[in-house]
Amino acid sequence: MRRVLALLGLPLLVVAAGCAPAGSEPPADGSPAGSADQRFAAFGQRAAEVAGAWRPGAAWTDGYLPLQEPTVLLGDPGFTADTEQAFRNGWYREQIEVPAARPADGSIRFSDGTLAVKLLSAAEAYRQLDQGDPPPCEGRPRGPGRPAKPGSGPVVEPGPGGPTVGEGPYGHSVGPNDPVSSAPSSACVPLTVTAVTLGTAPVRTSRGEAQVPAWLFTVDELTAKVARLAVAGTPAAPPEGVAPTGRAPDGVVGAQDLRAVDGAKLSWRVGVGACDTGITPLVQERDDVVVVGGGVVRGTGMCVDLLKLEPVTATLKAPLGNRPVLDVVTGAPLVLRP
Repeated sequence: MRRVLALLGLPLLVVAAGCAPAGSEPPADGSPAGSADQRFAAFGQRAAEVAGAWRPGAAWTDGYLPLQEPTVLLGDPGFTADTEQAFRNGWYREQIEVPAARPADGSIRFSDGTLAVKLLSAAEAYRQLDQGDPPPCEGRPRGPGRPAKPGSGPVVEPGPGGPTVGEGPYGHSVGPNDPVSSAPSSACVPLTVTAVTLGTAPVRTSRGEAQVPAWLFTVDELTAKVARLAVAGTPAAPPEGVAPTGRAPDGVVGAQDLRAVDGAKLSWRVGVGACDTGITPLVQERDDVVVVGGGVVRGTGMCVDLLKLEPVTATLKAPLGNRPVLDVVTGAPLVLRP
């Protein structure tokens, strides 16, 4: 049988997940292969090895190491299917002149102190935010979906944290040749940036949640501002972690990313095979780390080689706080991707 490889979800770290190998033998204790007891015990042993090998280094506690992507939504964006697609793909158009001057140095505020950092200009942050134009859609217009409201054109005004572009008493009104804002009438239309100001955004880091300098973009089609982190330079990458030797136990799958952290409640995605069933969140909670993964029952017989990213949720005994969340397969810390 020809095997077809496919992937559902984002192109994240892929861990092999498929059907049980032919000729698998049942465990010596007599429990059926892939049983819950067997999976949970195998997860616990590997999770203990991952937690025991965790040695992140000084940068983890002293520097700036973000565990979140640099584009952050500040509130509920009120997505439609089309605007969410545009946001996920980075499709933007600006209806303002984005300031190119770099502001003065800023600081990151952690729960245990601050760290001075140099900042990007709004124009540099916007170039990182904007990933190009959407592809043409046959039969669907790319033009404006509606005209701008009267008197709502872009203006430039000084703000306490740096230059602000948007509405205000210090700006100029829109002229007859100025572009107008619009709402997307289809997936072929990008998001429209109408203002930008320097502020901060909450970001999960190796030192817990921090307030990080960010350029806050007002987008006409969304109900929340889009923040792009303004810290200049490339931040330190998360340590890779130390994976135990050997393959993950059968029936234990790895975590791909974090989807949400709400106090003690964690949501993450696990990579499972097309024939896998009985998907169960697995967690080992310690004082310094939390190790997560998933348990599955492998399918039997012939199966498409397909990796699916399945969401799972669990509640810890205590709020996560500053503890890293490690993948049970690779030993690496998970990045938050809402």
